[in-house]
Amino acid sequence: MSNPIRVTVWNEYRHELKNEKVAALYPQGMHAVIASFLEKDPAIRVRTATLDEPEHGLTQEVVNETDVLLWWGHTAHGDVADAIVERVQKRVLEGMGLIVLHSGHYSKIFKRLMGTTCSLSWREANDRERLWNLAPEHPITQGIGRFIELEQHEMYAEPFGIPHPEELLFVSWFSGGEVFRSGCTWRRGHGKVFYFSPGHETYPIYHNPEIQRVITNGVHWARPLVRIADSAPNVPPVEPGPERS
Repeated sequence: MSNPIRVTVWNEYRHELKNEKVAALYPQGMHAVIASFLEKDPAIRVRTATLDEPEHGLTQEVVNETDVLLWWGHTAHGDVADAIVERVQKRVLEGMGLIVLHSGHYSKIFKRLMGTTCSLSWREANDRERLWNLAPEHPITQGIGRFIELEQHEMYAEPFGIPHPEELLFVSWFSGGEVFRSGCTWRRGHGKVFYFSPGHETYPIYHNPEIQRVITNGVHWARPLVRIADSAPNVPPVEPGPERS
């Protein structure tokens, strides 16, 4: 049996403590709900971390022991310490997987890895969202049909200030007429990055079985195959040759 996938679910955990509607949907926090459905997979081992813990719960030990990190943030992106962002970025470049959820598109770590604004247009007005599955052969979309239907959700719209995705898995249509690239992947260094947009805090998105399936699949896809630190060594030649000064 292969080693379990060690997952850390990171959540800002501010809305749940201040907004009664969010607290009713996620009484222990969004991170707890995400962890609970991931733990149903026997191949996954989960821990959680939140913004107001020491070092945001992402100590060097925790990051070293994480294979895939899930990131949800919204109102407090600026409260995340740059030293923690650098710590996470280093691990992604070494091979750790990163899954960025919903408003995490504006997080420091996602913008750092993308190198772009990651801006978009939005509207919170109970729009219906249909996420079209563009790549039914992809590991992340396994078990998903032609689309996922969300009766009510926050609207995200193009243009989305990201680099062109290496793989575009989902495009969303909203009842207001907008479209959005809602499921995208990239490689950064030796690590894999998956952005998945559903997950606004005032809707029960993470209770949806199809959303849970995509995120669980994403964990398996993002699992690292290597861990290679950036060391820039001075190496001898492989082939014999004349003396070099």
